Amino acid sequence: DHRLLALWAADCAQHVLHYFEQAQPADDRPRQAIRQARAWARGEVTMTQSRTAAGHAMGAARALKGAAREAAYAAGQAAAVAHVAAHELGAAAYAIRAVRAASPQAERLQAGCAECHWQRAQLPAQIRELVLDDQRLRSQYCWFVFDC
Repeated sequence: DHRLLALWAADCAQHVLHYFEQAQPADDRPRQAIRQARAWARGEVTMTQSRTAAGHAMGAARALKGAAREAAYAAGQAAAVAHVAAHELGAAAYAIRAVRAASPQAERLQAGCAECHWQRAQLPAQIRELVLDDQRLRSQYCWFVFDC
């Protein structure tokens, strides 16, 4: 399940990565973090390598605002799943926040809900209930973005 969570988190982060790359086309740290998350899930890199990439992606986010920042954080959280499985919710939540930030004010909640539904459609059957339960239990810690 841990590896499936990492792959799902990487999918969530990949889905919004373009927001970061539009703002910072020369900075590949978030893309590398997503690659490391996937590589860890395949057993190709160590947890430490993936966690290190997570830190670099988060570093790429710090100076930014809006959708680009949220997308970089999503990538960092995805790579951090190798270290702690619960970061899968962070990747999903930051991806939803990226979509909200990129949307006009009047459409933000609707856009966030659409992203949440897309994410849920990507969930493998083996982890679907685990993730949905986790979203219900920890929604308050994730800015209530899963309440859609």
